[in-house]
Amino acid sequence: MAYTIDIDTGGTFTDCFLHGGGELRTVKVPTTPHDLTVCLQNSIRAGAQAWGLPVEDLLNDTAIIRFSSTIGTNTIIQRDGAKLGLLVTRGSESLAPCVDAAGRPPLVAPAMVVGLDEAVAEDGRVERTPDPAAVLEAAQMLIDSGARCLVVALDHADCQPANERLVREAIKREYPRDYLGSVPVFLSSDLTTRPGYELRLNAAVLNAYIHGRHARLLYKAGEDLRRLGYRGTLFIGHNTGTVARVAKTRAINTYNSGPAAGLLGARAIGALHGERQVIATDMGGTSYDIGWVNEGQPGFSLEPDVEGFRCNLPMMAIRALGAGGGSIARVVAGSLQVGPESAGAAPGPACFGLGGTEPTLTDANVVLGVLDPDYFLGGGMRLDASRASAAIEQQVARPLNLSVTAAAARIRDAVERAVGAEVALVRATMPESADPVMIAYGGAGALHACAIAAHAGLNRIVITPFAAVSSAFGSSLLDVGHLYDRRIQTPLGSEATRERLAAAIEEMRHDAGRDMRGEGFAGDAVRFELRLHLRTADAAEVVVTLPGLPAVDAALAQATQALREQGGAKVAGAMLGSAGLLASATVPHCELAEVPPAAEPVTAAAKGRRAVCLDEAGDPREVPVFTRERLGRDHRLAGPAIVESSQTTLFVPQGWRLEVDRFNHVVLHRDATGQG
Repeated sequence: MAYTIDIDTGGTFTDCFLHGGGELRTVKVPTTPHDLTVCLQNSIRAGAQAWGLPVEDLLNDTAIIRFSSTIGTNTIIQRDGAKLGLLVTRGSESLAPCVDAAGRPPLVAPAMVVGLDEAVAEDGRVERTPDPAAVLEAAQMLIDSGARCLVVALDHADCQPANERLVREAIKREYPRDYLGSVPVFLSSDLTTRPGYELRLNAAVLNAYIHGRHARLLYKAGEDLRRLGYRGTLFIGHNTGTVARVAKTRAINTYNSGPAAGLLGARAIGALHGERQVIATDMGGTSYDIGWVNEGQPGFSLEPDVEGFRCNLPMMAIRALGAGGGSIARVVAGSLQVGPESAGAAPGPACFGLGGTEPTLTDANVVLGVLDPDYFLGGGMRLDASRASAAIEQQVARPLNLSVTAAAARIRDAVERAVGAEVALVRATMPESADPVMIAYGGAGALHACAIAAHAGLNRIVITPFAAVSSAFGSSLLDVGHLYDRRIQTPLGSEATRERLAAAIEEMRHDAGRDMRGEGFAGDAVRFELRLHLRTADAAEVVVTLPGLPAVDAALAQATQALREQGGAKVAGAMLGSAGLLASATVPHCELAEVPPAAEPVTAAAKGRRAVCLDEAGDPREVPVFTRERLGRDHRLAGPAIVESSQTTLFVPQGWRLEVDRFNHVVLHRDATGQG
């Protein structure tokens, strides 16, 4: 049997999705923030145990391992990345990310930014080259000041990288790679050629800042797997919806790779249900991530925000909120505030009993009875209800003059209302006629999905049996691939556009051939997707996606037609800003199959009843509890109800109906009365 293993590290838990022989196994283990390779190994050991196999036997029969991590996110948030030296065009020093609005240390210290005397015109003409002696003097000063790597980001290098390359050559002549004192030199033009100097500079700085930690941890992860008996390649998740081996991965491409995989997983689940308008919501222990699929196309951001820094490196569009099970509740100036700070995996919520003393959303759910302290993660982790109650009483209930249960209900309601409002904003970007379905996942997603959907005006929700590890499931659908881009920046209908696009396609195809050969694929095994990024006269961005490698004239004709379909006026004055090429090759995937009708009635899934407080009134209500693993195809029930699985808990409020479909997915419908 050939297995696939997909692992996604979150702020609180690390999720593992295993597939083999048409069967699935899912496991969750605590994330180890001090060293993410530890939780990677722990998840594989837990996965082997779930199959009843020795670790060595599992890995010996594993076809592929894909890994998405939060290394980059954690490094940026914690400000423990590499000490950088930054070389910019003289006069542009103020563009460097040397200030942090939150009061944290900057990515680059002001004293570590040096301006070089050089100039490139907007049309790509080199007007002045940097003096090699001045370059070496600047580099030496930065290295002597402690720079562990150097970033070169010069103005107009997006259209002419020659001066950036001269700077690197000058430094490497003095510090060859085989010298112990050699430092990596990163060029912004190697990362992106999309326009926008400050955005390109930010992308280059972020990439270099998290590079060193990524390299250490990911190469260590590969070595650890080899010691355990894995003979294949460790593939790393990218935020473009692909995976690649460590040696072919840029650090910045791993940022938000887990949520990106989750979004593609949500698109696949929506497609099973015939849905082309999807809102994907991932609620874990630390954050609430929102993605969307419009007419079958996942949201894609050309200028994403990376932890407060705008970049021009295209990636899947994910809207991240500081709202998860570990979100800390505080009373600030007499008002309740929940998040964005999280208790994380360590010390975690107060109820974890690991030293955490601040109340969280998870603590509130324990106090309200929504979570069973004796059945968290299927009983694999016991929660301390008394610690949860004490934390809420001391830090929320007393300051607000509320009972403990009323305070817990207010914590829960505050999160659901705030997040629901954000989901509603995403819904507003979709066509008014659309009736999007919410695909809810993440360890805490099913607990709050119905209330959040109701606040957002959504009426349908799909929750899979593996929702608690859905980003890891999404990873199981990813192919090996790389995304390239080239600046065009010419009027759509001009001859210059045709010439530049033809040259850009040829360059990108050449780079793709090199990288895909390095991944082990060549010839017909590689498929292509051309993306044309258009900017209309009213500054709107339009992305036209074309399968394969169409002829240049055909590609431009399709781009023009796409603009006409949005209104003929958009064609006049339109520019082809850049072109992108996605090269990919198929690797083993998970495939979901239909399940037979349930053999027993829904009553066979009944587990008992539990007293639950549903609002601030604090009056407990007996609510039926069902076992998710015993719910099957065609089973139905109405809220209020609780459905518990070994990895998550689903709360069905009054006004919502649940049914299990042919894929063993829970489908929730809100009653026409609008309750819930």
